[in-house]
Amino acid sequence: MTKSAKLTIGEKVIDLPIHSPTLGPDVLDIRKLYAEADVFTYDPGFTSTAACESTITYIDGDKGELLYRGYPIEQLAERSHYLEVCYLLLYGELPNAAQAADFEYRITRHTMLHEQIHYFFRGFRRDSHPMATMVGVVGAMSAFYHDSLDINDPWQREVAAIRMIAKLPTIAAMAYKYSIGQPFNYPQNHLDYAGNFLHMCFAVPAESYTVNPVLAKAMDRIMMLHADHEQNASTSTVRLAGSSGANPFACIAAGIACLWGPAHGGANQACLEMLREIGTVDRIPEYIKRAKDKDDPFRLMGFGHRVYKNFDPRAKVMKESADEVLGLLGIENNPTLQVAKELERIALEDDYFVSKKLYPNVDFYSGIILDAMGFPTSMFTPIFAISRTVGWISQWKEMIGDPTQKIGRPRQLYKGEKTRDYVDLRHR
Repeated sequence: MTKSAKLTIGEKVIDLPIHSPTLGPDVLDIRKLYAEADVFTYDPGFTSTAACESTITYIDGDKGELLYRGYPIEQLAERSHYLEVCYLLLYGELPNAAQAADFEYRITRHTMLHEQIHYFFRGFRRDSHPMATMVGVVGAMSAFYHDSLDINDPWQREVAAIRMIAKLPTIAAMAYKYSIGQPFNYPQNHLDYAGNFLHMCFAVPAESYTVNPVLAKAMDRIMMLHADHEQNASTSTVRLAGSSGANPFACIAAGIACLWGPAHGGANQACLEMLREIGTVDRIPEYIKRAKDKDDPFRLMGFGHRVYKNFDPRAKVMKESADEVLGLLGIENNPTLQVAKELERIALEDDYFVSKKLYPNVDFYSGIILDAMGFPTSMFTPIFAISRTVGWISQWKEMIGDPTQKIGRPRQLYKGEKTRDYVDLRHR
């Protein structure tokens, strides 16, 4: 039986269909509301609006649940790896052995960039933020890969997807190397995805470099846990750009630009900068007092989450990796990490933080791991962009194949002047 709701506006009664999802709350279909009732809905931030139908990722913030194509993130983090998760997000199912081998082969053989793209990096100042460089270089890919720009050709969409998943780590690593004045490292096809990225970032021609498997595993987990997160700001940006028919490289560049915002992808960078501002363990009580003062603008970064109301399911997995990395590198005495550990203890035990549900989230732990690995904070968001690329592409491909999809055109609640006549300059 089809459910519906009745909306009464004056003397007019409008029937609005209600759709029941596989998981989550019912959705009120208001697509014909404007045509039938001559009214818009008002929802700043679209926090109560389903802008699309999707089968990729599901979040239950109250339960602390994150599913990729139905698989809990905890199971994937424990038993899978990033490229297998990429396949799952792109195609809807986990690959068999032959499919996995073919997919990994195709990704590995597309990691190099067109050699002329190297010249783009030289056009940026050395002190440019790597995200600024990535936005420019990824957008410029459309000038080099003309055989994967036709969004109406399924094969070209496939080629574009493989290219971006494969090349984003190379672009990010080159942006990092350029910013510190070191030569670029070419990809090494014998390394796995995460290990290859670490090699491109930290190897130098003058010395041999061996990727530590513990660090590679931690990086793989960071990528996996950030691979997709439903209809967040950057994903919605990719979908909105894609709804106009823009090429896939332009859409992903738009997503990277949105991710750069400190309220979105910059959260783990902000968290680490906060830990450094606190400086030492003896200063923590001062900042805890400020965090509890509602009149103080200071906020603890890396605690709590807008979507997850009770706990972040990714944080437990990320904490395990943080403990492994810190134990391996033997840097537990680092002042910043000591501050992080003490803040973590307080957040899990203090009644104020427990009652406010200000638990350490995934950004808290990922920032600690990346710092311990030797990444500057400016590289935290580019690594997030690498991780999220497969989610953006999966959402973009789904949108392209949706027959109900239209070009995005949000409405507004206009509060400006009513119609008025132009007045000549001499009469003003």
